[in-house]
Amino acid sequence: MQAQSIIFPAQILRGPGTLSRLGEVCGKLGRRALLIGGRQALAAVDAAVKTQLAAGPVTLVDSAWFGGECSATHIHRLTQRVTELGIDLIIGAGGGKALDTCKAVGVAAAVPVVAVPTIAATCAAVTPLSIRYFDDGRFQDLYPLPQAPAAVIIDSDLLARAPMRWLAAGLGDTLAKWYEFRAISAQQTRLIGIQRSSQANSLICYDLIAAYGPAACQAVRDGRANTELDQVLDAIFMFAGLTSLMSNGAHAAAAHAIYEGFTVCHKTRDFGHGLLVGFGNLCLLALENRCDDELRAAITLAQACAVPLRLNEIAELTAEELDSIVRASVHAPDMANMPGKVTAADLYAAIRRVEAMAETIGQPGGL
Repeated sequence: MQAQSIIFPAQILRGPGTLSRLGEVCGKLGRRALLIGGRQALAAVDAAVKTQLAAGPVTLVDSAWFGGECSATHIHRLTQRVTELGIDLIIGAGGGKALDTCKAVGVAAAVPVVAVPTIAATCAAVTPLSIRYFDDGRFQDLYPLPQAPAAVIIDSDLLARAPMRWLAAGLGDTLAKWYEFRAISAQQTRLIGIQRSSQANSLICYDLIAAYGPAACQAVRDGRANTELDQVLDAIFMFAGLTSLMSNGAHAAAAHAIYEGFTVCHKTRDFGHGLLVGFGNLCLLALENRCDDELRAAITLAQACAVPLRLNEIAELTAEELDSIVRASVHAPDMANMPGKVTAADLYAAIRRVEAMAETIGQPGGL
């Protein structure tokens, strides 16, 4: 058996109001902090971060926009800034691209990172991985990291105030943990212990979203955290993160390959990682030739979680644009993890089947 490195965050705080413990957490990790994040994330947490750090030993030296893409350009730029300012702690705020950038900068500069997700769109806050893009937003590669964040603060009060579309993205991305794990593991005759852990956690992701996803969406529409939202946030961050960390190999398949395909088109690349993965989940089930009842149940759950069911809910595409997406999808690295070869004709047929069944279910829900 090959050696395997399993890397966890050192500490996860979750629940309503946990941002109030930021000062306590940071005080154990450094003395000179740089706050890095998306523009909206910085606006959402700036006052709380300043208040929290003012009473303790940590100085907030400056704040910086992450750059809009998790790209080598921005990782290098921010690493230089960390060095120039003598920073020994990064506080990362935002969604997946912002947090992935902060994690990569933390590794490059050899400083710890405290991740504060302000949207629940992916499990990026907890994983030792960055998804890198070119500066124009096209997918570049998966960039494994030797460390996860030193601490993660998942404040459901903060996340309940984020736009609904980002919780929907998190639900779509997290459902993929189960759908994709099942597809990949179908070709394996025997799962070893850590793979069984990944399987169990991926199923927990599905079960929690099936039970609590619609009520969690309503909590975000109302702007108030509730028990159901906390359960769903556990799925999006902790159980999805555990699924990836314990996978012992490939943990993404057609759903993520289809997302990677969408990044080649300027109309779709910024729609939202998890929303595009969520649509990809449905195409994955069709590619597996799952029965109508199972596909219908998955589409119904996706609709209740505000995940797009049709291409025209994502963008109005020309035939040429769709063809470029389909061809990029079937050649994306994650598509190779499917049990059999997937062709462009297969993916076109899967999309047609998903959209036809979606029409029998009803009108899409709003984000």
